Amino acid sequence: MQIYIGSDHAGYELKEKIKEKFNTLNLIDCGCYSKDSVDYPDIAENVCNKIINNKSLGILICGTGIGISIAANKFNNIRCALIHNTFTSSMAKKHNNANVIALGSKIIDEMEAYKIINIFLNTDFEGGRHITRLNKLK
Repeated sequence: MQIYIGSDHAGYELKEKIKEKFNTLNLIDCGCYSKDSVDYPDIAENVCNKIINNKSLGILICGTGIGISIAANKFNNIRCALIHNTFTSSMAKKHNNANVIALGSKIIDEMEAYKIINIFLNTDFEGGRHITRLNKLK
């Protein structure tokens, strides 16, 4: 499965560390490609369009994760969860079937990010009563 990853300039360093740590995964970098200032809505758009077209997963990173998660959730069929720890990562997948996670590079360190991503990628959606709730989001 392809996993699309993108960050603004504030998340650039964490994105690069994630790419290095998860180099055995099919991570596709959708920008940014340096610490030069970029607008997070553009990165979110790039990642989300690829996820929608390829029915895959995504990781977005900005300073707090807030702005980029708001931008991502403007797209149909994107369920982006702002994640701060392993519990929220697990619940985002189990109950909300999130297909994108947003991380704040100024909120979490790289070790926590690695744990969060592992859980996100290895947790299944529980379905059941959560399907009805997700359908109400459409």
